[in-house]
Amino acid sequence: MKIKLYQDDIPANLKFKDTVAIDTEAMGLNHNRDRLCLVQLSNGDGICHLVKINEVKKKPLNLLKILTNKKILKIFHYARFDIGILSYTYNINIKNIYCTKIASKLARTFTDQHGLKHLCKDILNETILKQEQTSDWGSKKLSISQQKYAATDVLYLHKLMKKLNEILIREKRMKLAMGCFNFVEHRVLLDLSGWSDLDIFKH
Repeated sequence: MKIKLYQDDIPANLKFKDTVAIDTEAMGLNHNRDRLCLVQLSNGDGICHLVKINEVKKKPLNLLKILTNKKILKIFHYARFDIGILSYTYNINIKNIYCTKIASKLARTFTDQHGLKHLCKDILNETILKQEQTSDWGSKKLSISQQKYAATDVLYLHKLMKKLNEILIREKRMKLAMGCFNFVEHRVLLDLSGWSDLDIFKH
């Protein structure tokens, strides 16, 4: 694993062609209260690009070009949160989404363990550590341990997507999964509009 850390935006010459794995770190889980602190990206080649967000009012124009490019597939784990905080922070609409958590829930119905840690261990036989998950991501300088943790969150998403797709296709649930991925942007709009805890499909 190789880590590259940038301040406020990615370089203009950093390109992602067809797919990009994305994750975020924030001060908490409330979009209205807790600010975005870090965005992680990887094209699946073992290199993780970390973008430290020091000032949310300063738009990362190169990063936003990637996020709003409809031709690029964006791979998340629990896309609902990541897309929510990115959409709230930068007022953007992110399309062409893949979520490994949704894919796992549809494909791996034999278990209730769908966290990234469990997926990496069960599917890829890779052990990832989660000690820094609740650390202070708003600190002026990120520790090496924080950087490694953040990078790991995107390092395996391409491989997980490939393995999960094999199960989804085998079990004839790929079309259903795609429908769920396409709905994420609307689920996020519901969250940001005040319907985060209400199941509008419930009787």
